[in-house]
Amino acid sequence: MSNDATLPPSTGAHPDLIGGLPDGEQTEHFVAPFEHGVSFDELPDAPPKARFRPSLTGWIGIVIVAFWIAIAVFGPLLAPYGENDLPFPDDYSEFQAPREGAPLGTDVEDRDILSRIMYGAGRTIGIAFAATVMAYALGVVLGIGAAVSGPKVDMVMSRINDAFLSLPTIMLGLVVVAAVGSSIPVLIATAGLIYATVVFRLARALGMEIMVMDFVEAARARGEGRWWIITREIWPNAAMPLITDFGLRLIYVILFISSLSFLGLGVQPPQADWGSMVRENLGALQYGQSIIPVLAPALSIATLTVAINLIVDDVSAQAGGRLSKRL
Repeated sequence: MSNDATLPPSTGAHPDLIGGLPDGEQTEHFVAPFEHGVSFDELPDAPPKARFRPSLTGWIGIVIVAFWIAIAVFGPLLAPYGENDLPFPDDYSEFQAPREGAPLGTDVEDRDILSRIMYGAGRTIGIAFAATVMAYALGVVLGIGAAVSGPKVDMVMSRINDAFLSLPTIMLGLVVVAAVGSSIPVLIATAGLIYATVVFRLARALGMEIMVMDFVEAARARGEGRWWIITREIWPNAAMPLITDFGLRLIYVILFISSLSFLGLGVQPPQADWGSMVRENLGALQYGQSIIPVLAPALSIATLTVAINLIVDDVSAQAGGRLSKRL
């Protein structure tokens, strides 16, 4: 193409090029035609994020968890008997088999198993949920705080956290509860403090990973403060892994509380929770008419923890496996 050749005007060209090149300039560069109404003033918006759509296993987990939450909230209102009522006071017998008026049978004290399962759901789930919230309130604040602080502060906080992490959780819980005494507030505080160390490690790792990203460096270069970086840059990017880990941590806390109750240092009788119900009714395995007094609370713990795990796995799988690698 010669220098004195003029290009035909491009149909639908940018306003600066409509009718040919501006000021009659000539060029050897090719200008591709484009449709009317196309604007180059700004880039198109990013595509919307995909919504979470549970798979079949995810829906199974959601239904089971929703069932147990409903039992925990409304169980005392729906239970056929009181927590310590005897359904058959004139026919007292340990570990009676299921019968009319007691569809799951009775326990070692001839109390209705179904009613105690429903009462125990509120304590088991409530204590575990409160302890997990406490663990996250402490672990996330301290972990992200360590990530954005200087290396000296980070080293001191991390070494203290590692010291507590080196202690077995059950042994530490037994020592604390045996020394202080067993009560619901003590159980919540003990489990919350113990599992805050694990949350601290995850939150710190996420914070350290995000702090070296380009967008954080750009925010620093703009002169943004530390609080702005935490709330606008670190938290939005760390929220999804932390929320997913909340489900896993809730499983561990449920098993921790149930283990303490099984060992006799958790929820104390005559109050019911699932771990203590297993311990109280172990005799049914040897000389009881039915093994349901042991099997029912054990299955309650198992179904709840497995269902939560199904939800967590489904969320992680839909995130491309990135969450499972971090957790």
